[in-house]
Amino acid sequence: MTLRIWFNRTFATAIHYVEMIRNNPDDLKVEIYATHPKRHSLMLQAADYSELEPTLPMDEYVQYCLDFCRKHQIDVFFPHYGLTDIAPYIEDFNQIRTKVMLSGDPELLKIVSDKGELFNKLADIEGLHIPEHYVVTTLDEFERAYTNLLTKGLDVCVKPVTGEGGAGFRIIDNAPPTIQSLYESVKPRIYIGDILRLLEEHKGPVAPLMIMEHLKGSEYSVDCLGTKQQLLAAVPRKKVEGRIRALEDNNDLIRLSTAIHRRLPLQYNFNIQFIYQGDTPKLLEINPRMSGGMYTSCLSGVNFPYLALKLLLGRDVPIQEYQLNIMATHYEKEIILKHHL
Repeated sequence: MTLRIWFNRTFATAIHYVEMIRNNPDDLKVEIYATHPKRHSLMLQAADYSELEPTLPMDEYVQYCLDFCRKHQIDVFFPHYGLTDIAPYIEDFNQIRTKVMLSGDPELLKIVSDKGELFNKLADIEGLHIPEHYVVTTLDEFERAYTNLLTKGLDVCVKPVTGEGGAGFRIIDNAPPTIQSLYESVKPRIYIGDILRLLEEHKGPVAPLMIMEHLKGSEYSVDCLGTKQQLLAAVPRKKVEGRIRALEDNNDLIRLSTAIHRRLPLQYNFNIQFIYQGDTPKLLEINPRMSGGMYTSCLSGVNFPYLALKLLLGRDVPIQEYQLNIMATHYEKEIILKHHL
């Protein structure tokens, strides 16, 4: 039997996960389907069957996903785009016999995907440090939050409470840009006067923004494999510099990730991000899916995407033994585009 697996629009590095599933140790035969709105997406090149995705409102997009699974008799769907909107329709997918790789139920995914709700849910976990932050929707709320953080001697940043990949993240500058700014590298910074002007001109509440202390230390992503009952693997992956990553035997982050999982019992693949402020690791966010850099964590000996697939299929996966204290990097490799949609 050949298992039909569909990846909807996702990041280019997911091409690694396709190969890890294909080259599995159990000789499970798979056929990969991929869709993306960009015709030159690498995922379309990696798939056995590829198709361009339409641009649709989210309610229509969910129906597109159901129709795609029904038409192609998809056995397993790995959603990335629209994940939290797809989750409430899990029973519709079950009825057409498509298993969906969701790390939690709709309510759990809603909590994890909203940074404000997430921080509130985890604030009382012993030893877990939450960044100083406020969630605001108006100019007055923003000004109070910003002043409070400055009074504590903190640098301040702003970002949407929902979103991924650093979208909307800005470090707030107290001084306006100068002519020298034209000669510097582009940075994710914004002048406080510009924010105040934009909020004032909007004349009403905006989608929730998080005003937060700017964390400046080492950044870690803990790639996790789990069931609702326990973590099977937790690999701390440190951003060292540039493209250098270190799989670090960091007991503090593994312990904190275990405690977070007890409170929020995510399953399959998920990712917990921390940034150190001095010697203190502070929670940044949780991604309820495979992370873009998880392929580096697979160097530990854990085939994260394939083991998650086995769990979804109801097969036994034991607690993993894996190697840490590995330094790694990556480089570009040319790929000839064979499929032209």
